[in-house]
Amino acid sequence: MKGKAIIFFGILLMISAIVIFDLSIRQSNVSASVVTADVADVVPTTMLESEVFSLQDLAYEFKELESIGSEKTLADYYKNRAYDGAPPRIPHPLLNEKGIGGKSCLQCHSNGGYVDRFKAFAPITPHPDFLNCNQCHVPKKTNNLFVASDFKRSAPKHIGSGVLDGSPPPIPHDFQVRGSCLSCHGAPSAAKEIRVNHPERVNCLQCHAPTNNRQITWERKSTEEEGGME
Repeated sequence: MKGKAIIFFGILLMISAIVIFDLSIRQSNVSASVVTADVADVVPTTMLESEVFSLQDLAYEFKELESIGSEKTLADYYKNRAYDGAPPRIPHPLLNEKGIGGKSCLQCHSNGGYVDRFKAFAPITPHPDFLNCNQCHVPKKTNNLFVASDFKRSAPKHIGSGVLDGSPPPIPHDFQVRGSCLSCHGAPSAAKEIRVNHPERVNCLQCHAPTNNRQITWERKSTEEEGGME
């Protein structure tokens, strides 16, 4: 009788353990789904906010190099791209035509630096963790089209001030593969029209908000249009 009781309690404990384990799994799944739902409700760029700080250790060095200026313009920036948002072409010969980039490219494009051969600063990649560089970036070897096309380049996004005079301008693009702000806006290789004069303020999203590619139609009226101050 005593042995049967021990077996009974053993079976009962096993069933209890299985039930508890099943409930814990269900609860973890519920928690995960809740977190996913919460994240989906947030602006997607906040998920990549950590990339904004990736070059913070170089911010003051960029500040000191500001006096050197940059000869690169937005016209040069767009000229090296097939369309707005496209990966830039490689404007120089490759070290290895059969390579995929990786460490060869990152020698110059990881943190930037002055290249005497080109008399310019090397652009800093905003995504140094992507090592297969030639998957997206290719050198230009011809001006001829492989197949005739009626493709027309889209107009670049408007770059302007915020809704109020003196307010921080909004971010007109998404953060996919370009979440490191200083690589394009703070480094000495940045186009002069979009290069900031305060790279040491590395928390860019504290003041600059993404527009989510929605056109801003609201316009601030002047004091005269509003009938003056009362």
